[in-house]
Amino acid sequence: METGKVEAIWLKRMRRGPMDPVDRATLKAGRGLVGNANQGGKRQVTMIEQEIWQKLMDQLGASIDPSARRANLMLSSIHLADSRKRILQIGNCRVRIYGETTPCEVMDEAWPGLRAAMRPGWGGGAFGEILDDGEIAVGDPVQWLD
Repeated sequence: METGKVEAIWLKRMRRGPMDPVDRATLKAGRGLVGNANQGGKRQVTMIEQEIWQKLMDQLGASIDPSARRANLMLSSIHLADSRKRILQIGNCRVRIYGETTPCEVMDEAWPGLRAAMRPGWGGGAFGEILDDGEIAVGDPVQWLD
């Protein structure tokens, strides 16, 4: 079974606002991360893969902080591509993946060409709905429930 871990957690105070790194986050089922700007709907949490981020940085000759992606979670050793409708266990909480996070123009503001480089193979990560209340922390295990 593919097992990964939480490498980083960020909370966004407001739309287009700064991404604040935190060691832990409280998840609210059907809402999102407590204290994060995005609440409710299908995009309650966004995730990126550490390995894909590093590959993009190598490809572009860039070294920007992964918080520039504006995702809530950076995961390692877990593949998000084509995971629509799958359930991801993060610590003691579950997330239903709804789809691919499409990179927007903000990515080109972070680094020219980043948006296009992220497009193939879910390079922008995934988004989903929180299914359980609970707390997650950097270092928590991550795995698919299938």
